Amino acid sequence: MGRERTPRSGLEAELAKHKGIEIHGGNLRVVFMWRRVRCRESLGLPITKANIKHAALLRAAIIHEIKTGHFDYGRHFPNSKHATNYSNVRDERLSALLERYKPLKAVDITPETEEKYGYALEICTHLVGKDRLASTLLPEDIQLLRTQLIADRAPSTANHYLATFAGFLGWCESNGYCREGLAAACIRFAMQDREPDPLTQAEFDLLITKGCLHRQDAAAITLAVYTGLRPGELCGLAVEDIDLDQGQIRITRAITARGTFKLPKTGKPRTVMLMPPAIEACKVLMDLIKGDKPEEINIYHNRHESRTEQATPLLSPATQARKKVINKWFVPTAWNTKWAAIQHRAQIRPRRPYQTRHTYACWCLTARGNLAFIAKQMGHKDFTMLVEVYAKWMDDESSNELSRIWKVLSASHPT
Repeated sequence: MGRERTPRSGLEAELAKHKGIEIHGGNLRVVFMWRRVRCRESLGLPITKANIKHAALLRAAIIHEIKTGHFDYGRHFPNSKHATNYSNVRDERLSALLERYKPLKAVDITPETEEKYGYALEICTHLVGKDRLASTLLPEDIQLLRTQLIADRAPSTANHYLATFAGFLGWCESNGYCREGLAAACIRFAMQDREPDPLTQAEFDLLITKGCLHRQDAAAITLAVYTGLRPGELCGLAVEDIDLDQGQIRITRAITARGTFKLPKTGKPRTVMLMPPAIEACKVLMDLIKGDKPEEINIYHNRHESRTEQATPLLSPATQARKKVINKWFVPTAWNTKWAAIQHRAQIRPRRPYQTRHTYACWCLTARGNLAFIAKQMGHKDFTMLVEVYAKWMDDESSNELSRIWKVLSASHPT
């Protein structure tokens, strides 16, 4: 027969009820997981039933704080040798880190971009939890953020928020505020590629003859279609940018929705050679604002760097305005409104103003224009973008391409 077991003491029975409470050196200590490390902290309390219950409640509070991102090691165990390691300045809440990050990021961007970034960051930190400690964030939290963002937002908007938040998390990672891999977890949502929807020649004619009520509108649309300028570049054009003798326009700026000026999308100026319809459109627009005086404008390179120019707006709302006080420059949002009204009067299928740029590219490609030349005109680094976006319009000619090539070869190399 085995030895008879004696009943456990009352202290042992009480201790068995509570997970994570141990006896060490004649005192109670709590055991918990923090940042994937098993931590043991002595409470310096004698072993009594009341103290065991107190230790259990303390441990439950610690576990709750860890789960909610509010745990501060040093506050609970200020005399612990681990307090410095686990409660230093790097264990900060997202809200505090964000306030430090934003001015550092602002150095490289314009005030308008800073405002957009700030809004995106505020949304993301609110969803994740402003009071969360960065060190407690897990990839699971970012996955949940993606789910929340896409629930009531377009993929393009959600992707903008994710890209902005990924930049913030990357900064947190590089400074040791959070675990690595969180920025990479901000995976963008796949978006269905929107094929270009260029105007047909018949639709363009309807825009000019039926949609436009003023010479300025007809000239502006003609210039947009025959140059491929982005809406912000078109609205930011100045008389000083045009060289009719050389038949070219110098693109050095774009205007934003707030009426501020910035560098073109690529960050570099470019020269656009003009087709005859574009030259005539420039002449009309210049004639309409003949006598207007240039004004001083600032073109922002980033938050702290800008240049000053004297510029006369080529496309000015004042040309058609009945009010005495009006903006001298069209902004893209105002041009969008005017473009929509022109399409409505022309009774053509509505498109975004950016489709005038696609129209230029597609018309040039179907005319078998040189890819490198078209890419340079449009401000692309190379013709890779043309091949990716406008392949359909190049493929349309593929059935006749071999015959065309052979015709040229046979003429130069007769058998």
